[in-house]
Amino acid sequence: MTEKSYGGNNGVREHLGKTIKGKLSKTNKIRSKSNSVTTPTVSSDSNSETDDYIKAGKIAIKVRDYAKEIIKKDMLLLDIAKKIEDKIYELGGVPAFPVNLSIDDVAAHYHPTLEDQTKATGLLKVDLGIHINGCIADTAFSMDLTEDKRYSGLIKASEEALTNALELLLSKPNSALNNIGEEIQKTIEKKGFSPIINLSGHGLSDYKIHSGITIPNYANGNLHTLEPGAYAIEPFATTGEGKVFDGPSSNIYAIVNVKTPRGPTARKILELVGEKYKTLPFSLREMQEKLGNMARLGLRELEQLGIAHNFPQLIEKSHKPVSQAEHTIIKTKDGKIIITTRWN
Repeated sequence: MTEKSYGGNNGVREHLGKTIKGKLSKTNKIRSKSNSVTTPTVSSDSNSETDDYIKAGKIAIKVRDYAKEIIKKDMLLLDIAKKIEDKIYELGGVPAFPVNLSIDDVAAHYHPTLEDQTKATGLLKVDLGIHINGCIADTAFSMDLTEDKRYSGLIKASEEALTNALELLLSKPNSALNNIGEEIQKTIEKKGFSPIINLSGHGLSDYKIHSGITIPNYANGNLHTLEPGAYAIEPFATTGEGKVFDGPSSNIYAIVNVKTPRGPTARKILELVGEKYKTLPFSLREMQEKLGNMARLGLRELEQLGIAHNFPQLIEKSHKPVSQAEHTIIKTKDGKIIITTRWN
């Protein structure tokens, strides 16, 4: 699930890590005189945590393959979302965020509601996440559902950009963020398309889908390197301007603050999310399934109180189609790169 960049090119994000139970914790903006940046991701001495990242990745691979098999043109996005979610549970995982099903110029962050009648058409991006004990695998792919396969080249551009970025890291694990972005940009532009420069990869940490740093999709001059930890690399390619803007609600939410709302439905949502997802995103649809029509009112109250964040859809500025590809990696303490969401 991608992260939008709101300015600056240093790749270090000021991240507010907030938990539902207990005190809010703040990770300060991290700068270093060296060319590396610390990110709160995989503990260097935790084999069990690394194992959970790898286990989540293996489930993600199977779910991604399953999704590619079952998705057909004109299938309801709601049915796709339910089938993918059911498969995650069947294989022993838990969704790390609601599956993003984004069509054409919607680059990312769309999830259907319970009454949604939107059908799979055009250029469909499928971005899915699995967690095991809070350790996340984040992966995405694009499908061309047109009769004439007009988006095949655009899909290939993001896929090859991802492959080349991963190959760079496998051969040179201490590559600067600038060089990772440059490899992505160069690959996409060579094929006649543009990378989306204000969408980026990101660090992953326990129950946090965006943590630590951002990983650019263009050469941004950042000489920081990746510390040991978990990261999502995700290029986006487009025929358009190469920027996104915030659109309508994605129907995806996350708890970002600790307060006690007055409404019983809002309090119930906090209880449900706290037990299952902690700081991870969740969907309006799931709350509708559990709480009925009152779910919208409860979420509206949480949003108005600043307790819940409503993720916007991310839409390409010139309304041109967008493709996406994504894998999760781990950089170990000894500098080895492990791609958790790809068969090696």
